[in-house]
Amino acid sequence: MATETPAVRVARPRLEDMGLSLGKLTRLRQLFYQRGPKNGTLMLLPLDQGLEHGPRDFFDNPDSLDPAYVLRLARDGNYSGVALQVGLAKKYMPEVAGEVPLILKLNGKTEIPPDDAPISPPNAQVEDAVALGAVAVGYTLYVGSARQDEDFVQLMSVRREAERLGMPVVVWSYPRGKAVEAKGGRDSTWAVEYAARVACELGADIVKVNMPVHDPEKAQLMPKPYNAMAYDMREAFTRVVKSAGRTPVLLSGGTKTGDDELLTRARAALEAGATGFIFGRNVWQRPHADAVALIERLWALLGQF
Repeated sequence: MATETPAVRVARPRLEDMGLSLGKLTRLRQLFYQRGPKNGTLMLLPLDQGLEHGPRDFFDNPDSLDPAYVLRLARDGNYSGVALQVGLAKKYMPEVAGEVPLILKLNGKTEIPPDDAPISPPNAQVEDAVALGAVAVGYTLYVGSARQDEDFVQLMSVRREAERLGMPVVVWSYPRGKAVEAKGGRDSTWAVEYAARVACELGADIVKVNMPVHDPEKAQLMPKPYNAMAYDMREAFTRVVKSAGRTPVLLSGGTKTGDDELLTRARAALEAGATGFIFGRNVWQRPHADAVALIERLWALLGQF
């Protein structure tokens, strides 16, 4: 489907302006410029949902239960990189080593305990990422959780070790917890914008966030001035990008949706200044041919920016 190039775009952060060490700069250039349109955009394929959600996410496409299927899709789709937990990285990355860059997720949790005060415990270290040949590490941060004090300390330890070893840190910055739900919900414009800012201020090199959504029933619960603001998808994501400052922002795909809806969100995010996408279920929950066709459309879109 043909798309029009937007007349006005928000500028993306430049790697050269981010105060990066040589190690971080070198690794991020591998992500940003060695695949796809090589224009400073990137697209990542995450496969951490087996830990986070359990096997239920693989029922839509039974082939995706096999991590090798997802890694082949990452290779065939010329992805900038793939995000895996340590067990999958050790067992399955040898099949695509040197072909698909690895982002090693350092923490994660199951969905089994209550989500009213979540924290994502560490299960790997930055040194594991170095040993596995990773180009970056990933960390899930729950902004607003009653346990965020522990979360901040965990992230500080990761950041310091990553600085020592020259490893970029990609932060999955997610609003969570009772207090967040009481103020409009995890995907409200206020919450997502806040999460982007927190990741920036805590030292993320890249931040992953969801697209803010508008829920009329919850909008009045948001703090001022958000509770009186009209919703526009592009404007909402523009504020997210600006809140993240010189931290590149990736749009998360979330649950599987139709191609046209996904591409509409993707274009709005890019027009708002997003650096790229990290779409998992929206890709590998599709049969291989359908997934490759969608990947091609996403790369074509990224090539316009």
